[in-house]
Amino acid sequence: MPAPNAISPDKLSRLIGTARAPAILDVRSDADLAADPRMLPGTIRADDRALADLPQLPAGPIVVLCQGGHRRSQGAAAWLRAEGRPAEYLEGGSAAWRDAGWPLIRPDALPPRDRRGRTVWVTRARPKIDRIACPWLIRRFVDPRAVILFVAPAEVEAVAERHDAAPLDIEGVFFSHRGDLCTFDVLLAELGLSVPALDRLTTIVRGADTARLDLAPEAAGLLAASLGLSRIHSDDLEQLEAGMVLYDAFYRWARDATNETHNWPGAKAGAAR
Repeated sequence: MPAPNAISPDKLSRLIGTARAPAILDVRSDADLAADPRMLPGTIRADDRALADLPQLPAGPIVVLCQGGHRRSQGAAAWLRAEGRPAEYLEGGSAAWRDAGWPLIRPDALPPRDRRGRTVWVTRARPKIDRIACPWLIRRFVDPRAVILFVAPAEVEAVAERHDAAPLDIEGVFFSHRGDLCTFDVLLAELGLSVPALDRLTTIVRGADTARLDLAPEAAGLLAASLGLSRIHSDDLEQLEAGMVLYDAFYRWARDATNETHNWPGAKAGAAR
């Protein structure tokens, strides 16, 4: 029987990808990690006996996972609660998550982390679509503390090299357009991240970003909203924060509301006019 401080894989899967997602700590043993290095979206690697040595964690709730949901994760979650943090452990651990078919990320595709445990990404200034969609994906499914740098196009690769970062959405780099695919498509594929709602969203992003509005009815709306945000905000990071809400909304629609319609209620049958 799970303890009161357990969270099920199903419940956690509904939180991942949203602004309410908890911080996730992976305290699996080195042997378990070597057997399957894939990680839950947004995971931070940690030593369950050295939690005090962790870089600063995001505020809010924490979920801890180990291979099977036993001593490592339960002990770490209890330790964090003793320190005043709201913490739960993942019921059944990473094995239960994997067996349920929930998404996992290949960490070898990620750039190295800085001294504070964050990934760093560099892209061109004055973003429109891909350069907001990709940071949203990174913050929601890869690394909630990720650093996003916007610089002049000619300096993207040099800044990335200087800061040991991953360059994004510029010609000739790994994470960029490939054929008919936009950078958002490529990022999903390289991470091994396949979620039905993201598969739906990527078609919309691709249509808006590559001027193929026929790919999805929603692509024109995303294009219009993206261009509007770029006119409202002169600061790229402010635009990114506003864009996070936009993509949160598109993601939740793609996940939960594609069959919902909205009609203005007409006059009741037989009512006086």
